[in-house]
Amino acid sequence: MLVRKLSVLLLLIGLVSASVFAQTQKQVNKKNNAAAKKGVYVNLFRKAGYSHADIDQKVAKAYYDVFEGPNRVFFTVGDTLGYVSDIKNHDARTEGLSYGMMIAVQLNKKDVFDRIWRWSKKYLQHQDGPREAYFAWSINTGTMKRNSEGSASDGELYYITSLLFASNKWGNDTGIDYYKEARRILDAMWKKDGKGNIYNLINTEHKQITFVPEGRNYNWTDPSYHLPAFYEAWALYAKDGHEQFYRDCADTSRVFFHRACDSVTALNSDYTEFSGKPHPTPWMPPGFRYDSWRVPMNITMDYVWFGKDKAWQQQYAVRLQNFLRSKGIDTFEDQFNLDGSRPAFILKAGSVEKLRHSLGLVATSASASIMNKDNASLDFVRALWNAKLEPYDDGYFDPYYDGLLYLFSLMHLSGKYQLITPQHTNHLPQ
Repeated sequence: MLVRKLSVLLLLIGLVSASVFAQTQKQVNKKNNAAAKKGVYVNLFRKAGYSHADIDQKVAKAYYDVFEGPNRVFFTVGDTLGYVSDIKNHDARTEGLSYGMMIAVQLNKKDVFDRIWRWSKKYLQHQDGPREAYFAWSINTGTMKRNSEGSASDGELYYITSLLFASNKWGNDTGIDYYKEARRILDAMWKKDGKGNIYNLINTEHKQITFVPEGRNYNWTDPSYHLPAFYEAWALYAKDGHEQFYRDCADTSRVFFHRACDSVTALNSDYTEFSGKPHPTPWMPPGFRYDSWRVPMNITMDYVWFGKDKAWQQQYAVRLQNFLRSKGIDTFEDQFNLDGSRPAFILKAGSVEKLRHSLGLVATSASASIMNKDNASLDFVRALWNAKLEPYDDGYFDPYYDGLLYLFSLMHLSGKYQLITPQHTNHLPQ
């Protein structure tokens, strides 16, 4: 009888002290085979029937097209600098610059990484004032005048994580102390408490990434900025004393996706409240648009690296791909209302207002096949394999956003987008 009473008491304590989500995670983790534990990354292109040589060539060609070819978006400046440009908008933005750094560290392109970091630091990073260590999010590449002094929070997330990975991969004694640079941003972030209207990149009350760490924009979010895998990496490698907070943020982002993604279509709005409810803005009504394309890729990354919410993530992939398949796997368009209907408002791509079957969404929806165990999901993988980074039939061409998401997704599906673990004894300060 005493044992039985103790069992009931322990059960009640467990229910009170932990959420249902946390309990589910514990069950999943017992049989978790995440790459973070095993260091093994699935190559879904092999499962789809392509050879290792062809896969390596496909990724190399995509890198060449985006970074080196005649339609490249990466440009060197002198002997030590370089930048990634959103050519159609005539600017460089922290989004693309930090993406370039992540691609470079993943593919062991140290010179490219170092060039982009030095350029970002020279032209965009605030060296003093309330925004110290944050970055101006956009600069005109012709005039070299900043389009805005404010930050876009996702850029900082990618900068920090890519710098930590560079520290792990290359050490800190080859010209740039990557760890020190990452810590500078993080340490400065924790000092920003609203003075000068500048805040932490993460809303500390809600434990969610902000749209902009400034003014009222500190109080809502962009689902595509939610990168639970990056927070887990910070908890492992930043060593700044906020490890549990970062893990909490990762768990919060996972729950956030449950709320933000439609229960039928799996679509999310570009902008939302912290609750996941769509957030309208003066420039755009709610809807699944360009920012949202990144969400399948972000969820896939978390699934592969840490695997703490696998059951829901698998269901998400099934819902998303079933919805897109219902629109035609070779014809689905790139903007939707959350119920899957065609939106009345179409967000322009540059100066072009048109729905199309965009490579960026073809790419990220294919990355979700890693989570979808139905062999039919390989249709999306093959569709991406057959897609090309080239002008559309109407002449529109975006080697920047389409190109970067295309390359990222090829890396995910080939197992080349990895949690980079310490490979040097000097990756952290002594």
